[in-house]
Amino acid sequence: MPDTSDFAPTTAIVTASDSGIGKATAVALARAGMDVGVTWHSDKEGAEGTAEEIRGLGRKAVVRRLDTTELREAAGVIDELAGELGGLDVFVNNAGTGASTRFLDMGIEDWMKILDTNLNGAFVCLQAAARRMVNAGRGGRLVAVSSVHEFQPRVGSSAYDASKHGLGGLMKTLALELGQYGITANTVAPGEIATPMTGQEDQDPTTTQRPGVPLGRPGHAREIADVIAFLASPASSYVTGAAWVVDGGMLQMGPQAGSHLTSNDWREA
Repeated sequence: MPDTSDFAPTTAIVTASDSGIGKATAVALARAGMDVGVTWHSDKEGAEGTAEEIRGLGRKAVVRRLDTTELREAAGVIDELAGELGGLDVFVNNAGTGASTRFLDMGIEDWMKILDTNLNGAFVCLQAAARRMVNAGRGGRLVAVSSVHEFQPRVGSSAYDASKHGLGGLMKTLALELGQYGITANTVAPGEIATPMTGQEDQDPTTTQRPGVPLGRPGHAREIADVIAFLASPASSYVTGAAWVVDGGMLQMGPQAGSHLTSNDWREA
């Protein structure tokens, strides 16, 4: 059984690393000394920008398009990237999507798109990455970007909530099954982060007030990337099957309240 404390990663793949959390993570892993596979779905220019930053840090970057709803092709993209990188030590499943549609109005096509992107596609990609790691025999790190909605639901997010609950359960099972190979599996569950997905691209989150969040603001993508970088590092050798909530305290309020409160009155005893 490989010793997880001897893990010394040099290669990584981060899905949906053309912007937001994925881009920040890819750059953080490059800064930690890894060559990185970058994937994009609709923003090739953004992915090339991420790759340029990685190369500027003296690391190799490989770029490929990945649509996680294309379940039969997605695993091949992961294998192709790993082959060009010369191995795969760290895999970060970051691709995801959502919708704001009430359960009674949710169409089956929209439901399946979200489940395929967030859960079924994650299964395919994680499996391809894990098989690479097992065959290499050097251990590895699997990290999935989940959400606070892995733990608490939100009105209008039935498909998103279901997919994130499922992703969290999948990662816990991987921790049980893959530990014997020296592979750890963890999730990172962000709250509101200033990214394109929340309509806050290139905004400084410290200038945005969120009274319902104990820390009073959204998070920065770098603050999620730093936690992922820790989970991808030798320092996390005894961490597996865990879900790291990174949300400024939002989950303590309930994400529905935390993102919707407009006053600080709750802070008073």
